[in-house]
Amino acid sequence: MEESIQYYDTYEENLQREILKMCTSLGMLDGELLSSEDIDQKWKEWAPEYIAEALPEVNSYPEFAIACAGYAGMAVAQWWDQDWGRHHGARYETMHGPRGFDDMDEHIVQNILGLALDSVEAKQIMNILLCCAQKATTFIQHEHIEHQTVKAFHIFARTVKVMFRTGAALQLKRLGYKFHKVDLSRSGMKPLS
Repeated sequence: MEESIQYYDTYEENLQREILKMCTSLGMLDGELLSSEDIDQKWKEWAPEYIAEALPEVNSYPEFAIACAGYAGMAVAQWWDQDWGRHHGARYETMHGPRGFDDMDEHIVQNILGLALDSVEAKQIMNILLCCAQKATTFIQHEHIEHQTVKAFHIFARTVKVMFRTGAALQLKRLGYKFHKVDLSRSGMKPLS
């Protein structure tokens, strides 16, 4: 039986809420999912290639297949902050390390985020993304999905989208971004009506 779009939307919202709550409780986020339309658009562009590459890895390495989307989100957020004009056209393959998808995580941490793999910061990133991937894997298991079905595909696609957005939010927070409320009445600006 084909599930409704509402089912997948609810799954995605619940997973995002739980991962955000976990990242906040670990001090990695502040209860808000930092984001940018530019970054989200990059996922829309890259998602088909990422999913095609990660999906075959799910049975053997589920956490890795899910976590790498978080690393990709971190890389895009780094580029967005650094020089979006130069990086906005980056192709998905730039996420690959020397062994392709198999060392994407290390390549991003080392060569895009600029961290030594044995540094405290790199280990912290690797640990939080592993925790997020494990939480996502548990979420998937609770759905009782039959392998290699349309439903399994859509749930995986929604899961890695959440991971990408979470990785981007984690990196934006690391870079010092945060939400600020703006009181338009005090700034002399009038809200549009």
